[in-house]
Amino acid sequence: MKETGKGPAILRINNEKRVIAALRQQQLTSRQDLSRQLKLSKNTVSLIVDDFIAAGLVEERAPFSSSMAGRRKIGIALRPERRLSAGIMVERQHVHVRVCDAFSRVLEERTWQTSTENPQQLLAELAEHCQRLIRDHPALIGIALGFPGIIDPQRGWMHHSSHLGWQGTDLLSSLQPHVCVPLLIMNNVKAAALLSVQQMKCDPNGSSFYLRIGEGVGGALVKEGEIYTGSSWTAGEVGHLIVDPNGPRCSCGRKGCLETMISLPAVQQQFAQKAPHLRWENRTRAPAIMDALMTRAGNRLGHALGQIMLLLNPGDIMIDGPWNDHQGFIAAVRDSATQSALDFTVQRTRLHFMAQRIDPANGLALAVLEQHERIDPLLPGA
Repeated sequence: MKETGKGPAILRINNEKRVIAALRQQQLTSRQDLSRQLKLSKNTVSLIVDDFIAAGLVEERAPFSSSMAGRRKIGIALRPERRLSAGIMVERQHVHVRVCDAFSRVLEERTWQTSTENPQQLLAELAEHCQRLIRDHPALIGIALGFPGIIDPQRGWMHHSSHLGWQGTDLLSSLQPHVCVPLLIMNNVKAAALLSVQQMKCDPNGSSFYLRIGEGVGGALVKEGEIYTGSSWTAGEVGHLIVDPNGPRCSCGRKGCLETMISLPAVQQQFAQKAPHLRWENRTRAPAIMDALMTRAGNRLGHALGQIMLLLNPGDIMIDGPWNDHQGFIAAVRDSATQSALDFTVQRTRLHFMAQRIDPANGLALAVLEQHERIDPLLPGA
């Protein structure tokens, strides 16, 4: 029997969210293991799981083989195709979409070029695409849209985006009336940070910092599974840490920001200054020049990471960028970070140079799932 009354009903909902989150993260488990992990009674877990099975969200699997004496455990697993989410990533002049199942496996992917100068025109286009996704995927539980810039995710408001040239744009109010599933508005890099924590299997109760190198340089702090945005939504804007006061002028108006030193356009410009036809793609033609530029970029980044280690003290730092293929870059980052922070801190901070780039659209889709699994803080599950 399900509880009646507001308090018990919220408790039940929160416990359901905890169970569905554990099933998503573990993919295969048992009622007994869920009860022990979540510190819920076996009866509570069984009632919830039975309801999920009846609704088609969960299925039973073959009994677990066990060397221990006693009753064998019946396997249970989430049916990932029954909980879909979508991520729509907007960047300058193009849109990238992924639809994923509950295990973050990509079911549909699409990218197209489009004009991003006019906010209302683009938002109307995005609303139409959201409607198509809902028609094509009835199991869709939500859509997250990601943008570059300073985003207030609670209001769905963009304060500023230098990459798009937008200022003071109400994103959510322009989209939600046209879409019948919940929408989430985020910064692209912050969405990618959520996925990096999952992929690197970081401590879910700890803190991690994700740094992304692309057209710009951005970052995000993930603490206990939540993105920390700060009081003005600029927490993690590592690209605007000044690493050389006499460096190039940044789009923010200041000189020497990290972004002007290690972003994709910045390094490509450095290549061209050294040799007109040198590109990252043909870097083997001038190995000495490439090594010098990568070492300099690594030194700049390592200096910034040293500051992040001391100020935020994350247990893990994930570096997601094109230069990770160059061993000299990685060595320079490690050496410079070691010189820029306390030995005690450096020894307790794990640096991960990601071998494969994270697709922020996947991170956006994951954010939808995590939003659905977030428990009501007024009455946490027990």
